Amino acid sequence: MFKRMFRNNTPEFWKDYTRHFKNKPSRHLNEVRFVVFDTETTGLDIGRDRILSIGAVSVFDLMIDVGDSLELYVKQEFFNADTVRIHGILKEGKVHKLSEEEAIKAFLAYIGNAVLVAHHAAFDITMINIGLDRMGLPKLKNKVLDTGILFKKTTLCKDREELYSLDRLCSFFNLKKHDRHTAVGDAFLTAMVFLKIVSNLSKTRTPMLNDLLFHWNRKGLL
Repeated sequence: MFKRMFRNNTPEFWKDYTRHFKNKPSRHLNEVRFVVFDTETTGLDIGRDRILSIGAVSVFDLMIDVGDSLELYVKQEFFNADTVRIHGILKEGKVHKLSEEEAIKAFLAYIGNAVLVAHHAAFDITMINIGLDRMGLPKLKNKVLDTGILFKKTTLCKDREELYSLDRLCSFFNLKKHDRHTAVGDAFLTAMVFLKIVSNLSKTRTPMLNDLLFHWNRKGLL
């Protein structure tokens, strides 16, 4: 009864988003659309802080499609001046800014049923889900990969108890850190790290999507 009432009152953009999930992603990585994304926020308190920007780039056929990217800035109702030196986003500024609801709508339209990839993904996913909750909507339905966890599947990782930062992995793979601490810049760096990890995993076998989705210490996997 409740589910039927919810479906009838669901906004059209959410219905459009959920329709994508009638089609499951392929098991073969070169046939999967990955969306690598990052959020810049007013801080790290998920109960209090807000999203400032969302950056994303698409990966298809295991190649970054720079023509298929997204960069959104969100109007700031809550402002933390202490974090400006990190992300450089001013409360006003000259960039075009959307409301949180408009930004999340645009993000959903962009990602569809893509597999989401982020570094320390739990935080970014939670920030989006909290925004959805404020809109009276359920959580994201997409499958999610975390490059910090994926790195621990590789033969390159020497200490699986370590917490690997994006800076550390960029240094490890000799990646130049352009536009670090901008959402779209960090999304692009994370995409390059993701492809480096997949390349390493592919040296011993052809990994399938499920191989990436399982935790690194699950028996019988990579």
